[in-house]
Amino acid sequence: MTGPTRLITLAAAVLGFLGVALGAFGAHGLKATLEAHGSVETWKTAVLYQLVHAVALLALAGWRDAHAGPSGRVAALWTLGVALFSGSLYWLALGGPKFLGPVTPLGGLAFLLGWGCLAWHAWRQPVA
Repeated sequence: MTGPTRLITLAAAVLGFLGVALGAFGAHGLKATLEAHGSVETWKTAVLYQLVHAVALLALAGWRDAHAGPSGRVAALWTLGVALFSGSLYWLALGGPKFLGPVTPLGGLAFLLGWGCLAWHAWRQPVA
């Protein structure tokens, strides 16, 4: 496993582990708090996006070995997206300061840029 592939796989594993842990913690340990703030759906959205991008990172790590390209950039954008998007939603769901609200779309933008970068690279690949 190459260095970059190892880092992408590690990021996928950490984000996946934390996504499952935070999903369970939200459903059980934080249930009353999230219900009191009316933010159960916000928490679920944060977990969903985190887990989807953990799985996408894992797929990207496998693809990276077979294809040279922007995998590191895509992985960095998706990881930043999880930190900003899911991270701000977790914080807001727990009653964090509302000034974090504008951070969420920045995470969404990082997700979109990562997907766009991946699409651009796939489009430019020669057809075998």
